Amino acid sequence: MRKTRWSAVAVVAAAAIVLTGCGRPSDTGGGAAEASTIGDAKAEGTLTMWAMGAEGEALPEFVKTFEEANPGVTVEVTPVPWDAAYSKFQTAIAGGNTPDLAMVGSTWMADFGDALQTVPTDLSTDGIFPGAVASTKIDDRATGVPWYVDTRVLYYRTDIAAQAGWNQAPTTWDELKQMAADMQSKGGADYGIRLPAGNDSFQGNLWMPWSNGAELEDGSNWTLDTPEMAEALEYYQSFYTDGVANPAADRSAGAQEADFVSGATPMFIDGPAFIGLLNDLGGEGFGDKISTAVLPAKKSSTSFSGGANLAVFDNSDNAASAWKLVQWLTEPGTQAAWYEATGDLPAVQDAWKSDALSSSKTLAAFGTQLETAQPVPAVTTWVQVAAAGDGMLEKIRLGQLTPADGLADLQKTADSLGLG
Repeated sequence: MRKTRWSAVAVVAAAAIVLTGCGRPSDTGGGAAEASTIGDAKAEGTLTMWAMGAEGEALPEFVKTFEEANPGVTVEVTPVPWDAAYSKFQTAIAGGNTPDLAMVGSTWMADFGDALQTVPTDLSTDGIFPGAVASTKIDDRATGVPWYVDTRVLYYRTDIAAQAGWNQAPTTWDELKQMAADMQSKGGADYGIRLPAGNDSFQGNLWMPWSNGAELEDGSNWTLDTPEMAEALEYYQSFYTDGVANPAADRSAGAQEADFVSGATPMFIDGPAFIGLLNDLGGEGFGDKISTAVLPAKKSSTSFSGGANLAVFDNSDNAASAWKLVQWLTEPGTQAAWYEATGDLPAVQDAWKSDALSSSKTLAAFGTQLETAQPVPAVTTWVQVAAAGDGMLEKIRLGQLTPADGLADLQKTADSLGLG
């Protein structure tokens, strides 16, 4: 699997702060029409589609199967670099020259939702992970269909855990903290765990507040300065004040994997791309020392649901065929084949029954975690609030700010931005 997606999305999110201001991109269309139906006819005509990163590179060959099943259709895929995608979408929407359909980052749906069609009533999303489906909803209107998903789980070294006296993964907050400490004192690690820090860290650590019952907004206002949030950030800070996590850890590319393989820091929390990266770096047999687990719970085990959705633009000239392509790309068999071609985790739960997915012991935790994972709020100001959260966590991690003061400041910032 690839490492590129998380870092690419983080870079784009940072750029989007500058591009979006406090609201939706200007001229985002006149509002989507009522939901239509797809019907039973085969796809036909020419379809234009944009897709980012490695997905854009893999799709042209992959969709030939769809073209063979629908001889009257031609799919023209345009690969778009992640760092140019957001502004390209803005420009195309403002100029009225969008493609028929596109891959849209799950955290972008609110920004571009006014320019996206409502999902047809006969295109079912039953059987798709609920958190992924939630990411497509703008005011209860489905603006796309989940394509692939990402979430974050706990990675740990089983050999160092055994040396520290642990033969299973931690299931509670207290157990995670104790296991990390034991890996230091008994397992020989420099630090017990690495927690997300720096860019995208607020989103990366949302599992703590969510697992403690916190809600980020109530539909009308941001709800960040709450007892549940404060307790979660006190827990986060305790890893650093107690010396279990390194506040000055190297954040450069590859450092997290290197520390894990060397045993310097034998636990971290991240996405599925690291399975392949760790196996490659560790070499033959190292995979036997890697285990993954759902995130430890306080009240629940709740991680972040990310990934990408498929959406059809409002001014598509061939919408029915575009939705047929979306339907095909989200069939269980297609999803399983796409995983084998790219490593993207299927949004459709039945696809996880395929041999390639079901036989992987390290992927099992991701499938379980996705059952309860949830998306960030689908509002246009999320990127700005999350960026402010990154800055808050940086100061908390370095001991320059208390969680209480940090959340009070973050609440004020979020209130000034509103929900978009």
